[in-house]
Amino acid sequence: MKTNRNTGIFSDSQAQVGIGTLIIFIAMVLIAAVAASVLIQTSGILQQQAQSTGKQATQEVSSNLVVKNIEGIRAKNNASDMAGNISLLKIRVGLNVGSSPVDINQLVVTVTDGTNTNDLLYANNDKTHDYRMSNFSSDATAASANLAALLKDTQATPGPNAKYFFTVQKIRDEDMSFSQGNPIMNTGDLATIYVSAVSGSDLSFSTIGEVNTAGNQKDSGLNIGPRTEVTIVLTPESGATTMATFLTPSSYGTREAVQLYP
Repeated sequence: MKTNRNTGIFSDSQAQVGIGTLIIFIAMVLIAAVAASVLIQTSGILQQQAQSTGKQATQEVSSNLVVKNIEGIRAKNNASDMAGNISLLKIRVGLNVGSSPVDINQLVVTVTDGTNTNDLLYANNDKTHDYRMSNFSSDATAASANLAALLKDTQATPGPNAKYFFTVQKIRDEDMSFSQGNPIMNTGDLATIYVSAVSGSDLSFSTIGEVNTAGNQKDSGLNIGPRTEVTIVLTPESGATTMATFLTPSSYGTREAVQLYP
């Protein structure tokens, strides 16, 4: 008789992990960790750049001045003896709703009459150049005195104040942030920018507005007579530029104050 034998095939799925496989596994873990670290660092840098860019873009869009109106003042000796051209520009400005504060000390006012162009700095600006307007006073009540210095004074460098500077007087400043030495405008503030435009034969008149010039006003180089196209550009330190263009009337008549814009 034959003995029954159970013949089976045994399947062994277990195996030992070799040292080479272990090294490869550890290397893959390290590579994944380094890649994750690089991704995290890169995403952080991109986030910071995005926030910075967004802040700058918002500031560029929101921080802009608004020209409310522009009035021209003619020099005179009396009510019947006036200059033929505009001698002083009074530019009333405010800020758009939601605008960031604007430092007038860093504002550049560019005025052109079609032939001549003046790039004007605030009278107290000594950060861009090594000089500021001669006889400037930072006293809170010195707006009138500074306007007189703008029209009448000069210095060796850069020259006549009328060609290189403008002055400002506040109209409304509820938070008291605006002064002659530190003219900061916030939303809701109103101010008047004074730009000298006297030139040529108009230098001999005795008064310009409320300023007694006694014929000592300095030449601004601008010539704003009737039928003259004038462009004024306000460029703040940050934010959008503001431009106002107007054509002066065909005749100034007997008016001392002439509405020019809008």
